[in-house]
Amino acid sequence: MTPSAASPSELQFYVTEPYQCSYMPDSLARSRVFVPTHKELDREIYSHLLRAGFRRSGLFAYRPCCDACSACVPARLPVERLLPDRAQRRAWQRHQELTAREGALRYEASHYHLYGRYQAARHPGGGMDEDNGEQYAQFLLASSVDTRLVEFHEGDTLRMVSIIDFVADGLSSVYTFFDPAVPGSAYGVYNILWQARLCRSLGLPYLYLGYWVRESRKMAYKAKFRPLQGFMDGVWREMSEAEISGRGRLPGQT
Repeated sequence: MTPSAASPSELQFYVTEPYQCSYMPDSLARSRVFVPTHKELDREIYSHLLRAGFRRSGLFAYRPCCDACSACVPARLPVERLLPDRAQRRAWQRHQELTAREGALRYEASHYHLYGRYQAARHPGGGMDEDNGEQYAQFLLASSVDTRLVEFHEGDTLRMVSIIDFVADGLSSVYTFFDPAVPGSAYGVYNILWQARLCRSLGLPYLYLGYWVRESRKMAYKAKFRPLQGFMDGVWREMSEAEISGRGRLPGQT
């Protein structure tokens, strides 16, 4: 990695060498990474970075800074204005039997087993379907910010696990994995609606969803929640129907 200029708040950043993009397989990507050397990635710093379009992975925060691409758009939902569509309302009703149990980050074999089943079914060949327990823990259980683990049970059966960061102005949805074998389930949709309700109950205005890539089918579900805000040209703003659907050009794209 090669160093880049530090911010006025004396945070240290690096820019990675090009690597294979996980969203667009035929492209190379680069990231600007906050490295916790002089200052740890705590809640205050991460809240600031999140508002500037960064995303957390373990003890690091990163933001794409690709040489010839700006497809990755940081996305968030203004939860007070969230308007679930008909399919999303059905998903909410479909899973009313789920009970949520919030707790601290911890390793449990049942979580890791569910994670492996989810990756094998939803992301085969993507690399994470081969994660061992240590890689799983480094990816999801290493955090220096206020992170919670939420289990969702149907009776005594674990159906879903969600990792959530609590930040100054909202919640950041880190990762969610669920039982891929339940017919007719819509756990992912239910989970976003559940997190949005948690935001509102805590008086927090935003649910951060990470990056949205219009050309990526894996990211399409995020754009089904409206209104969707994107961080583009240095500001957060609501994205238009044309920008989301592909009929309009996103800022920074040619």
